Amino acid sequence: MIVRNEEQYTAIKEASQVAATVLDRMCALVVPGMNTYDLDQAGRRFIEELEAESACYKYQVGSRVFPSWTCLSVNDEVVHGIGTLERVLKEGDIISVDVCTRYRGYIGDNCRTVPVGRVDSQLQRLLDVTEESMYDGIKNAVAGNKVGKISSAVQKKVERAGFSVIRDFVGHGVGKSLHEEPQIPNFGRPGDYQRLKRGMVLCIEPMVNMGKHKIAMGDDGWTALSADGSPSAHFEHTVLVGENGPEILTVPEGKTAPALA
Repeated sequence: MIVRNEEQYTAIKEASQVAATVLDRMCALVVPGMNTYDLDQAGRRFIEELEAESACYKYQVGSRVFPSWTCLSVNDEVVHGIGTLERVLKEGDIISVDVCTRYRGYIGDNCRTVPVGRVDSQLQRLLDVTEESMYDGIKNAVAGNKVGKISSAVQKKVERAGFSVIRDFVGHGVGKSLHEEPQIPNFGRPGDYQRLKRGMVLCIEPMVNMGKHKIAMGDDGWTALSADGSPSAHFEHTVLVGENGPEILTVPEGKTAPALA
């Protein structure tokens, strides 16, 4: 969407705050021994307590209907993992918690990959580099830039660290629908793709494999995994292309947005 007035700005900011608050609460629950179904149901409770709806529950692609309230992807699962009783988190795992909510007609979308207990140094480096690449991309969400400025900043950070950006899934615009224009690939040259306009609302979301970038689909028809079995990380913020530069909208209630130095 393109924010055209104060009413729309307030609406998308409130929706994003709801999504960020749910994500924060869910990540705080992640411990060894927890199964991903219980974590998803905790997300459901948080969403309902904030009088919002899940934007991914019952999301339909063709005949397939997504069964979870949030997306929970563990270790080599890249995106769209489904919460199950059988998937029990273990010390040393990583889990991507992806929360997209609808609040008063607008959608907020964010994700964070967190360690389960202690993880090894290379896994922690994967998380750190992926998060840093997201912020490098966000800094380039400036009116007049091409989307490729975001894309190339992400790709440069990731590949210099020896990791790979996913090419099969991309960031996107967001507003009253979950997936809107423009698409935001995590690879490309600075002059590639669409030109950014003031007021655009974007989901900037690097998805990064420790190994090669290729993916495979799981048997459930939803979960995407790294084809080589390597761990994968995913970070995402909803961002406004503002008059004075990028503004991160997915900020939990009572917290402030990270500084974009």
